[in-house]
Amino acid sequence: MSEIDEMKALVKKLSAQAIQAKMDLHDLSEELPVGWETVTTVAAQTEAAYRKLHEARERLKTLES
Repeated sequence: MSEIDEMKALVKKLSAQAIQAKMDLHDLSEELPVGWETVTTVAAQTEAAYRKLHEARERLKTLES
């Protein structure tokens, strides 16, 4: 498997994780004020997931060019 193919697979995996994190944050927001104590933790996890996804996409662009 080439490095580009590996990176595409990683982007796909990270995209699924980011979408799940977004949904977790969305679900939490709908249940407020229940669970308010976890808002910053879930938001930080969502931010980290999207940061990893962004970095992987940028790396893929670099590999493809």
